[in-house]
Amino acid sequence: MDHNQTSPTVWQGDLPKIGIRPTIDGRQGGVRESLEDQTMNLAKRVAELITSNLRYPNGDSVECVIADTCIGGVAEAAACENKFRRENVGVSLTVTPCWCYGSETMDMDPLRPKAVFGFNGTERPGAVYLAAVLAGHSQKGLPAFGIYGRDVQDAGDANMPADVQGKILDFARCGLAAALMRGKAYLSMGGTSMGIAGSMVDYRFWEKYLGMRVEDIDMSEFAGRMKKGQFDQDEYEKALAWVKEHCPEGDDYNSDETRRSREQLDSEWSDCVKMSLIARDLMVGNPKLAEMGLQEQAHGHQAIASGFQGQRQWTDHFPNGDFMEAILNTSFDWNGKRAPYIVATENDALNAATMLFGNLLTNTAQVFADLRTYWSPDAVASACDGYQLEGAGSDGLLHLINSGPATLDGTGQQTDADGTPTMKPFWEIEDVEVEKCLQATTWHPSITEYFLGGGMSSRYKTRGGMKATMTRINLVDGLGPALQIAEGYTVELPEQVHDTLDQRTNPTWPTTWFAPIVTGRGAFTSTYEVMNHWGANHCVMTAGHVGHLFITLASILRIPVYMHNVDSGRVFRPSTWNAFGTDQLEGADFRACENFGPLYR
Repeated sequence: MDHNQTSPTVWQGDLPKIGIRPTIDGRQGGVRESLEDQTMNLAKRVAELITSNLRYPNGDSVECVIADTCIGGVAEAAACENKFRRENVGVSLTVTPCWCYGSETMDMDPLRPKAVFGFNGTERPGAVYLAAVLAGHSQKGLPAFGIYGRDVQDAGDANMPADVQGKILDFARCGLAAALMRGKAYLSMGGTSMGIAGSMVDYRFWEKYLGMRVEDIDMSEFAGRMKKGQFDQDEYEKALAWVKEHCPEGDDYNSDETRRSREQLDSEWSDCVKMSLIARDLMVGNPKLAEMGLQEQAHGHQAIASGFQGQRQWTDHFPNGDFMEAILNTSFDWNGKRAPYIVATENDALNAATMLFGNLLTNTAQVFADLRTYWSPDAVASACDGYQLEGAGSDGLLHLINSGPATLDGTGQQTDADGTPTMKPFWEIEDVEVEKCLQATTWHPSITEYFLGGGMSSRYKTRGGMKATMTRINLVDGLGPALQIAEGYTVELPEQVHDTLDQRTNPTWPTTWFAPIVTGRGAFTSTYEVMNHWGANHCVMTAGHVGHLFITLASILRIPVYMHNVDSGRVFRPSTWNAFGTDQLEGADFRACENFGPLYR
């Protein structure tokens, strides 16, 4: 399979760049002259680090823009700003090995995520400038991240310590995620599903915190396009043939009275494929529609995330959205490997936003799931002939099971260099891993009692041993958005144990057994307490222990984090946060976010 991003996408054209600002001591007559090469070379090394390690969602290397000259005063700062605006710079990183005039050289754009790297060398006071300019940022209400190496280096040392590299890349990833969201859209396909609060789409959250618009359509748009054939007919035939070859049907768990005929199931498959094409076209557009005379529909809604209401106004009459959501959230389809589209079940826009965070931070697919059940060791032993949980799951398990679909990447059939299960950016996925993901997934006629209009639901179990991070954004009246994070591991159970536990609920849905890392403190006193403290019925699972990235991005957007098990040494927030408390950091985060307010207020 190819990975040339042949599917329609909004990740094209002039994507936001990262701007590098080399600041310098402005004193002429020997001081500035002696620092020009060192300062500009530092900027070039930082740019090379970023472009070599980070990619956009479409797989292209992230672009950096360096100021034309070193910045010694306000005139050169203004010239740099003009260049950044022309070049669509969405994130800025100021670098220097020396003292500079703080408020004259700083980045004053209030919406651009920013950091300052002060080289730790004693020949020139780069650290002094760092402290001075960060104080200026704090005083002016423009939070910035401070990057400062732990160990002193010689002035001419071109090596970049690992701790500095880590902070630069983490900031760049998170700042870029914020920049990529700005100006894009969330597409609400339908309205509120079964009274779920997360699907009561909050415009203020998307606009003020993420810099995005909300676009709305009624689900009748699907029925209309299906009836009128407003989709690429050639791609439909290609997709349907691919589905018949690569999406094997499993058992029909319906009773004899509620089973649907083969003819009916074939019709449902056809509609499921059409719905997938239509949802994608609604999100990102499709030039093929313009060739069909559908110029307006060809534009799409510039949506980088969406949600499909489905239940019940749609699913009582038409096939459910399970296949559509599963395949769009996956890193491949009939066109090959490609960036996943973010589509939330039941139009849970808050879970969609959380999925979007995980996707932009890692460039990987995200698992949408219900946080369905806590299984204690005693309960597992009672249900499974005395079986004892061990290893990562010894304190019990959380059953993540999607009341519908989840990305096929979530099967865990992709592996890292050590052979450990993970989910990878689409350009790193091997053809054999695509086949394994497809083979590990079976498709079952949906339970007719739930879905009167039919549809096909997916089933798989995630391989154990995957590092994973469970997250969720919740909205609280008077507080606003707040984020929960739990790093942990997926767990693989013996087949008989898995089946016994899995069959207790709907067997046509994907299952992940998740064990959070317990710390003995607060919400992480035990696995039970993680479940007990979770703020909603849904969650997102991202591959890797990336909770620190969620924390950094949340601080950029001014979203407080009220529950996490990330080691304090990995937490990276703007330096201004220190002024709100250095002991109880969770409380300090809340106070800082309240003080500065949403990024796009």
